[in-house]
Amino acid sequence: MEAIKVLAKILTNILTALYEPFGFSLLLSFFAMFFYLYAYEPSAAGKGWKNAIVTWYQKFKESVFFRKLFLLTFVTSMILFRTLLNRNLWLNPLSDVMGGWGIWETKNGEQVLITECIENVIMMVPFSAVVMWTFGEKIGNGWKKILWYSGKIAFIFSISIEMLQLLLRLGTFQLSDIFYNTVGGVLGGLLYCVAMKVRKRL
Repeated sequence: MEAIKVLAKILTNILTALYEPFGFSLLLSFFAMFFYLYAYEPSAAGKGWKNAIVTWYQKFKESVFFRKLFLLTFVTSMILFRTLLNRNLWLNPLSDVMGGWGIWETKNGEQVLITECIENVIMMVPFSAVVMWTFGEKIGNGWKKILWYSGKIAFIFSISIEMLQLLLRLGTFQLSDIFYNTVGGVLGGLLYCVAMKVRKRL
C-alpha cells in the first residue's frame, strides 16, 4: 500500500508539473526561437513579422537541429517554471540546506510523505537526454563520454538553479537537490545511449 501511495503522489505531482507550465513553456519556446533566427538568419527573419513567421515555419520544417533546439528550449523552460518562475518567496532560503534526502519527514509528530527527491531525479532525465540528443554529434558516441557530459551539464544547471533560488529567495537551497538532479542527468545520458543503440539495431 505504501508503494502505491508513493507512486500515486509522484504521478500526481509530475502530471501537475507538466500541466501547469505547458502553454507558457510552449509560447516561450516559440518566441525564444525567434531570437535564434534573428541571430543566425537575420537576412530572412529580419524583414517584418510576416517574414519572420514564414522563416520560423520553414526552418522548423526543414532543420532537424532547429526542432531539437526548440524541444530543448521547451524542456528547459518547463524546469525553470517548476524551480524558479512559479515559486513563492522564502524568508530564509538556507533554512533546510541538508534536508530533502528521504521520502518521509516528521511534521508535528506525524510522518509526511515527501517525493521531491524522486521528482528531482525524474525532472532531469528528459533535460539531459534532449541535451545529448541535440549536441550528440559534438559530444561523440562513447558511452563514458556521454555519461560524463550529461552528469556535468546536469550538475552545473542544478547549481545555477540553486544559486538563483538562494539569491532571489525563491525556494530553499538544498544540497540534496543538486545530488538528485545530477543523478537524473546521468540517467538521462544513459537513456540516450540506450535509445541510440536501439536505433542502430533497427
